[in-house]
Amino acid sequence: MAPTSPAPIILASSSPWRRELLTRLGLEFEAISPDIDESARANEAPAALAERLAIGKARRIFDDRPEAIVIGSDQVADVEGDILGKPGTPEKARAQLRHQSGKTVYFHTGLCVCAPVFDTPRSCVETVTTRFRELDDARIARYVELEDVTATAGSIKSEGLGISLVESIESKDPSTLVGLPLIALCRLLAEAGVEIP
Repeated sequence: MAPTSPAPIILASSSPWRRELLTRLGLEFEAISPDIDESARANEAPAALAERLAIGKARRIFDDRPEAIVIGSDQVADVEGDILGKPGTPEKARAQLRHQSGKTVYFHTGLCVCAPVFDTPRSCVETVTTRFRELDDARIARYVELEDVTATAGSIKSEGLGISLVESIESKDPSTLVGLPLIALCRLLAEAGVEIP
């Protein structure tokens, strides 16, 4: 039996990785970029930033499409309390990876679902603990040359070559590190009336 939804589903994201993850659930959906300011506020905790941005993305689209179920997600890397977002350039990617070398990094992924049946958005944060290997400049340079990570929080794609940069990953949901926590999402979608086998 195919998954069913009481309303159209929209992924508030331009990320191809989030689209690929949502496709795994067998749902029909469209993806719309929410185009919001992703800057951190003064003294904002990394996990709080990830959740606020996920809510902001979902609400931005839901305000225009209140008949839809809208999914928002955002990821923030946290190394020793420093927030690492999307680097934007190869130079900044290399700097981020040098900063993470040999350290434990927490990847906080905020998730939000807005739906006609909800009075307020439903949201949560899932965190993945990642231990990086000691990385020298040559290895970092090779990685950044081989894999475009300029639009990836913390400059690492664990679903690709980035897996070679880490010693360990601890998570209750492997999809979280890629950017969309599917276990938590299934729970929130069920609360919105979406039936997934």
